[in-house]
Amino acid sequence: MDPFKQMGDWKKNMDHFMGDNFWNEFEGIIKPTIPQLNIYQSDHELFCIVNVPGLDDINKLDIYVDYATLELKGVIDISHIGGTVIKEEILQGAFERSITLPFPVRADKIKATYRNGLVFIQLHRLISETSKRNKVNVRMLEDD
Repeated sequence: MDPFKQMGDWKKNMDHFMGDNFWNEFEGIIKPTIPQLNIYQSDHELFCIVNVPGLDDINKLDIYVDYATLELKGVIDISHIGGTVIKEEILQGAFERSITLPFPVRADKIKATYRNGLVFIQLHRLISETSKRNKVNVRMLEDD
């Protein structure tokens, strides 16, 4: 018998018993969130580091900032063909993440760069109350 079918049946039964939203609480445990992200805060600045390996076209990565929300959309694609997978820890696939920032940020002072599989996003605290969703341009940095 197919073990994945058994798992699907088990999940359906749990959904029926616990409710459709039961699994939402476990999503980060069962399937870790991608891309991985670190955010560092200083007095008036946020510095975000996002793990996006294998990105060869920065136009395939969308970063939006809207007031106090950072949105990330793209695809992590490790292009390896052939052989049998023995161990696979690098998460791949399409992602869409929305992160609530600890404070509103300025739309006119955003900097994003990509190097060695990491996106570096620098954001500055917003003092006024106007809000507007802004697309962030990412520059490719060449290896030294």
